[in-house]
Amino acid sequence: MMRDQIKLAIEQATAAAQAAGQLPAFDLPAVEILRPKQADHGDYSTNVAMLAAAALRKAGHAGNPRAISQIIADHVPADGPIGRVEIAGPGFINIFLAERWLQQQVNHIVRAGDDFGNINLGNGARWQVEYVSANPTGPIHYGGARNGALGDALANVLEAAGYVVQREFYVNDAGNQFSIFAATLYARYAQLFGHDEPIPEDGYAGEYMVGYAQMLADQHGDRFLHMAKADAVAELKPLSEEIVLAALQAELGKLGIQYDRWFREQSLYDNGLVHEILEKLRAQGDIAERDGAVWFLASKYSQVDKDVVVIRSNGMPTYFASDIAYHYDKFVVRGFDRVINVWGVDHQGHVSRMAAIMQALGLDPARLTIVLHGLVKLIRDGQEVKLSKRRGNLITLGEVVDEVGADAVRFNLLTRGPESAIEFDLNLAAQASWDNPVCYVQYSHARICSMVIKAKQEGVALHSELDHSALLTHPAEIAVIRKLLELEEQIEWAVEKLSPHNLTHYGTDLAKTFNGFYRDCRVVDPLDPALSAARLQLCEAARLGLAKTLRLLGIAAPTSM
Repeated sequence: MMRDQIKLAIEQATAAAQAAGQLPAFDLPAVEILRPKQADHGDYSTNVAMLAAAALRKAGHAGNPRAISQIIADHVPADGPIGRVEIAGPGFINIFLAERWLQQQVNHIVRAGDDFGNINLGNGARWQVEYVSANPTGPIHYGGARNGALGDALANVLEAAGYVVQREFYVNDAGNQFSIFAATLYARYAQLFGHDEPIPEDGYAGEYMVGYAQMLADQHGDRFLHMAKADAVAELKPLSEEIVLAALQAELGKLGIQYDRWFREQSLYDNGLVHEILEKLRAQGDIAERDGAVWFLASKYSQVDKDVVVIRSNGMPTYFASDIAYHYDKFVVRGFDRVINVWGVDHQGHVSRMAAIMQALGLDPARLTIVLHGLVKLIRDGQEVKLSKRRGNLITLGEVVDEVGADAVRFNLLTRGPESAIEFDLNLAAQASWDNPVCYVQYSHARICSMVIKAKQEGVALHSELDHSALLTHPAEIAVIRKLLELEEQIEWAVEKLSPHNLTHYGTDLAKTFNGFYRDCRVVDPLDPALSAARLQLCEAARLGLAKTLRLLGIAAPTSM
């Protein structure tokens, strides 16, 4: 990345000053390269002189930061990407990229194509991102859209940063809730045939259950009514799971989400892994029996205050029992280097327990990261839209996508960091105007596509065998190039923070910068084919940057709107 090249140049300049005897020998702390908030302070800035002065004082030498900054600056080569350096304030070194180097980056971007912006942080490390993972007991309510958009975009960003990523949905099909779901489905199925079969007291009252029951009736007729209820419910469980998973796949597909694997919790019991791992923990003293239940001694590890029940007094395992085996499967059986679980903030209390699991399994807790996201408040006409899954007035993820579109859902739910709550304004999201930020970015991409078509009609080619980039001297042109070159750092930031929300703001800024160029510079001028070719090449670079940013967010880059 450009920032790394600047860092290396500063380190080499400092070493050169020491070799020349202008600075004493000392251990230079890690050099920080930052982007100044004000454009007139350069493309990058470093406080290396202040760090050097502190190191010199520690070694018993005197040192004035501003004087040190000048010495280091004198050894920074003013060629290649670096055009000039300036000393500012108490000793900051401000670095300005060379205009000719910036101009040349346009062709580099175009040649990179869809790979533009990719970096190699991961070096092929295997990461898994598990997200959504809702109970297979009905449609996903709209709050799950944030989990899905966040996890999916994060997986995209990790791939662009050089990681090998697996996307996974964990199907909680072994717990009590799924048994209740199957019993509810049986009741709705029996009711379709005129039977007075009550819904279980804690069952699912949503109307979607009638739709599921109708699917069963259409496929199997009334055959489940000719057997004992218990046998019918048992036989319905796998069939109902198929129905719900197909519905979930279709619903998440509306949001553009596709998984590499749907991992069933029940498989951990079928293959004996839950029993195996609990016995392993028992042998190492991490399992105890008291009050008629079986406990995992989480309080031995991390900062967990309470132990956790893994087998209830009635002999039924808790979700935590399968969680232990599931994460053993992730790290030990399948060998992922790191796992990211995307959870709602209401699961915050489980985070420390997961760290205890990792320690008990002999794994580094840092290899498991739980990304918690805040809740989503749905707003329509200035009022919050209430919902209750159990009361039956469920607003689903699919319904919200149908109302405002997948792109608007994803963009709006990715505009803030995971820890922040979001108010999702349906009225704004549905607007097909420049006031809607996702439309603004998409319109900018479509504008470039239309511009290329117009240029061909006027006889101006997008690509030329000659390099006309030296003609890109207008401040608006240079601003577009500078903004495009931020993409690598934006991807790196998203990986470091495990949040892609910065890319929504970057995409908007890039669109604004491009539209400023479009306003100030005539792109297609048949009387100046060389400049037109250069500006069309710049437009193509901007299109690639916009398309890549949208693609990372999981959003379409339309060619017309």
